[in-house]
Amino acid sequence: MTFKPQRPCGHPGCGKLTDAFYCEGHKKESNNYEKYRKTAHQRGYNSKWRKARKAFLARNPLCVHCKQEGKSTPATVVDHIEPHKGNQRLFWDKNNWQPLCKTHHDKKTFTQDMGSW
Repeated sequence: MTFKPQRPCGHPGCGKLTDAFYCEGHKKESNNYEKYRKTAHQRGYNSKWRKARKAFLARNPLCVHCKQEGKSTPATVVDHIEPHKGNQRLFWDKNNWQPLCKTHHDKKTFTQDMGSW
């Protein structure tokens, strides 16, 4: 019989190993959050956004937080500095955008934005 190795919990910052996406401690928390969260498309992340994101990352290719740490890491995420919470003016305000790597985006979203939903 072959066993699949456990993987780290998908919750940012949690290192517990699990057979599922989330460990037992974060499974309930994630289900509650996901129940009320709209889809990406409903939140405005559509083809227009993908085009704007691609252009922004072409002009801003490095993660701003990594730069502050003296590293040159490619940015893969356009982060809304202030969470837009559905506000389309704030969503499309390019002064509210910053280029981040996935690691910094996940950390920022978990520590700063999660409580704002």
